[in-house]
Amino acid sequence: MKNPLLLEKELWGSEISNRKPKWEVAQKIAKRLKKGDVVGIGSGSTSFLTLVALVQKREKDGLDFSALSTSIEIELTCKALGIPVTSLRVENPNWSFDGADEVDPNGNMIKGRGGAMFREKMLMKACSEIYIAIDKSKLVKNLGEKFAVPVEVHPDALNTVQTELKRLKPAGIDLRQAVAKDGPVITENGNLILDVKFNKITDDMEQKLKSIVGVIETGLFIGYKPKIVLSD
Repeated sequence: MKNPLLLEKELWGSEISNRKPKWEVAQKIAKRLKKGDVVGIGSGSTSFLTLVALVQKREKDGLDFSALSTSIEIELTCKALGIPVTSLRVENPNWSFDGADEVDPNGNMIKGRGGAMFREKMLMKACSEIYIAIDKSKLVKNLGEKFAVPVEVHPDALNTVQTELKRLKPAGIDLRQAVAKDGPVITENGNLILDVKFNKITDDMEQKLKSIVGVIETGLFIGYKPKIVLSD
């Protein structure tokens, strides 16, 4: 296997921020791997590095495994690294890992900066052993301190959803714009993302958001009780 730094340039395509702590937690999670595991793989740079660490573990100890991917980017990475990819239609994961944007003291999270929260949440629902790999900068006292809540919206319902969201009195609502293409971000499911900033996120906020017709999923991950893996 190539040096991880070379793999990052080839497969990730950009420099990974805070690489050292992310690589530390990636190696910690890779120790969990057992032969024949079906592993749920989240999206984002931390998940990418954990995937690289798993491949190193596989090659060192002969621990073949297969993957359930939450995003197109990670699925392509799996294929490039020779990792068999399956789906929830066929198998459930033995365990899964992902990153997070914010984590509160109860293990509740904001996720979705990568735009894959619908598939990430489906994977977590199918898995009883969940690892969240983060550095200490992602720990917050209250959700919403640093990041807005991503809300995945069906394109035809965009205006209706925005109107209903305003009734919740958010601090701001922004349609997420793409970086390498003109116009908004399009999710793997063909939907749009609204980043909604709240001054306070209440315990029932996820339920309120998902009750709006046209909202497909939100980046609020409440009550999943993951195992948090921190860098040293």
